[in-house]
Amino acid sequence: MRYKRKMTSAVDSGVPSHGRIPKHYAVKAQLLSLLAELGVGALLPAERELAARYGVARSTVRLAIQELTVEGRLNAYRGRGTFVAPPKLIQPLGLVSYTEAVREQGRRPGRRVVTVETRAPGPGLAADLRIDPQTHVLHLERVLLADDEPLGLESTYLPVSRFPDLLDGFDPTTSLYRHVGERYNLVYTEARERIETVLATPRDAHLLETNPSTPMLLIQRLSVDQRGEPIEWVRSLYRGDRIGFETVLRVD
Repeated sequence: MRYKRKMTSAVDSGVPSHGRIPKHYAVKAQLLSLLAELGVGALLPAERELAARYGVARSTVRLAIQELTVEGRLNAYRGRGTFVAPPKLIQPLGLVSYTEAVREQGRRPGRRVVTVETRAPGPGLAADLRIDPQTHVLHLERVLLADDEPLGLESTYLPVSRFPDLLDGFDPTTSLYRHVGERYNLVYTEARERIETVLATPRDAHLLETNPSTPMLLIQRLSVDQRGEPIEWVRSLYRGDRIGFETVLRVD
């Protein structure tokens, strides 16, 4: 038997069947319509004006604005006001370069180097990379940018024994993915990724120019080459308010 799903505007708008919703949610829905009218980059009217317009307390408006800011629909700047945010950058999940993905969406990719060091891997990382725990890995930590806006914090770990001269001639503000492939004639053929939501540490929030209450998407990935040998282990922390992900699923 086939069941036809009943679709209603109440369901689509997030309103439960009993029809009761918090006041701030109703204001939030009205604000979403206002944002569409104002357009990207427009200054949001003051809380007092919005409270009068919607007939609610300023605290109710403030809560609605806070939720829209967390969702990435508004950008708040101390002393300047709150502005309509641009659409989120959508990053494909897969073995693709961050640089190319950003460029395809008409934005300018960039990276800001935070850490370049060699260090002991620890037993867990050593096991993932199939190396001796007493050897070293290269750790490259960078802030991922789009039009100079920080979107993510990426830490990449590679075995020094396999890539001893990795940094020779490498500009760390460019694509490491491309550099490794071209310099060592490697093809990224497979990766195992784990995605979860986390909150940023104070350090992460500082580097990403946000606050620790902002939801983050944490992606941990182990990539292997055409021979099945591990290339790198990557920890990427993305701002949930400024970036989203998509993938294509197919039946083999």
